[in-house]
Amino acid sequence: MPSPLRVATWNIHRARGADGRTDPVRIETVLAQEVCPPGGTDILALQEADTEDAPQKGLLDLERIASLTGLSHAQPDPALRWRPESHGFHGTVLFLGPEIQRGEARLLDLPGLCPRGAVVMDLRSAGGPVRLVATHLSLSQPLRLVQMRIIGQHLARRTPMPTLVVGDLNEWRPWGGLALSPRVVGRRLHGGVARSFPVRRPLFPLDRILSDRPGAVRGVRALDGPGIRAASDHRPLRAEVSLAA
Repeated sequence: MPSPLRVATWNIHRARGADGRTDPVRIETVLAQEVCPPGGTDILALQEADTEDAPQKGLLDLERIASLTGLSHAQPDPALRWRPESHGFHGTVLFLGPEIQRGEARLLDLPGLCPRGAVVMDLRSAGGPVRLVATHLSLSQPLRLVQMRIIGQHLARRTPMPTLVVGDLNEWRPWGGLALSPRVVGRRLHGGVARSFPVRRPLFPLDRILSDRPGAVRGVRALDGPGIRAASDHRPLRAEVSLAA
């Protein structure tokens, strides 16, 4: 049986740490030392990884991340980013391990007072194909409902494929609330819950790794470490995903 996919997601808060400093180098170092050690991650989704103001320029050194972690930037095509100066789409930036092949990818604009979007990317691994939806949803529940409805309708029009939804979903309810329900998304999403915000004493499971396959997501945990606590206001999430589930 193929090894499970090792998936991580982290809202890096535009590299602004607990000390108020914006320090991308610190984020890159923590990624390598505490979040995605070399050879240990297949899929990494970052949120708030571009600047907030237009043109939403990239914050991180992509080559340094590749050197430290073995993960390559999955959005080299400017069509998969907000602007050529960006590294991602509305701050969502994807990285892939060397064993993961990238297929068709699309961007979804999501309504909201703050710019929101989703990156939908078809991937192929040794375990088979998987569709990745990486996003950062609104703080407002009514807006999250609309955003997840748009994502669900998009998925319903695509060729069926095991699907992962990862990112900062801003849903504090452990059971997911209405925005993550089958009535809104059109499918049931499964995955464990781990408190990830705020970073020092997490109370809310804002970050999620979810699958539409029951039992696929295993071992969900919020990571902790001195670098993590200093670098962002969220803890990263890691999980293993078995496509054979």
